[in-house]
Amino acid sequence: MTEIAGAASFGVASMVAPLRRVAMRRPGRATFEADPGLWHYARPLEPDRLARQYDAFAGYVAEAGVAIEWIDGATDDGLADSMFTFDASFMTPGGAILLRPGKPLRRPEVELHEALYARLGAPVLGAITAPGTAEGGDLLWIDDRTLAVGRGFRTNQAGIDQLRAFLSPFGIELHAFDLPMWKGSAACLHLLSLVSPLDRDLALVYPRLFPVALHGLMRERGIQCLEVSDEEFHASGGLNLNVLTTAPRRCLAIDGFPETVRLMRDAGCEVTCFEADALCIPCEGGPTCLTLPLLRDGSRDGTESRKEERP
Repeated sequence: MTEIAGAASFGVASMVAPLRRVAMRRPGRATFEADPGLWHYARPLEPDRLARQYDAFAGYVAEAGVAIEWIDGATDDGLADSMFTFDASFMTPGGAILLRPGKPLRRPEVELHEALYARLGAPVLGAITAPGTAEGGDLLWIDDRTLAVGRGFRTNQAGIDQLRAFLSPFGIELHAFDLPMWKGSAACLHLLSLVSPLDRDLALVYPRLFPVALHGLMRERGIQCLEVSDEEFHASGGLNLNVLTTAPRRCLAIDGFPETVRLMRDAGCEVTCFEADALCIPCEGGPTCLTLPLLRDGSRDGTESRKEERP
């Protein structure tokens, strides 16, 4: 982790270690008035209900002991998807990487993240550049030295190669896995549309679309996979398994999908559900997407790791 003013402030190398600090951005006019056809939303949005549900979700995040850093900027800037802060940058043990979304409409969001890191004094390792593309939703920590990357419409091989170059000095290995075509390039199918880690040895997955080789890797690492049903996956557009883990086996999940919640609770998870039929379901983004982790406990310091690996 990176230390600023004597306190660990930034560093992530896990999807499940206790979450201490996130970046979020409130929805505003750009979201409320978004053209559903242009942004690939399921229907016109309901601004009042969406805003109330967002505020309730932010309250649950804060109640979990997570500090929220709010991303600044005019809410009428045309960036309808910018409340989904997980995708435009990615925090690592050594600092942030500015990504380059595969959805062109989202690329200006990166400037908002760059400004956030400058304001917070957070280290930035670099940025993904053309022709590379990469979105946070395709990046999955298997453990603190292993990052799985989904290769598909949003993250390409050139982006993966650049990510590998940024992370290899920290002893982090990247494993790329092809994603299915599913509903085509306009739809949002990330790697994290198919899996949500719940603990170091437990994850929620949708098996029918899950990469076989990734499933094998997870089994090798001793990770048990809980399989969600076809019915709830399709009813939610895949968002039933988009779960934000705030600590091992402590999760925030979308309300309305009881089989998925029961599956997690039977595995010993404490699950808090929030109403999201106006916030998440129409927009193809869940609680993981709404938060950008800046600090999780136990994320190893990249500088120390490099020193340990020297002969």
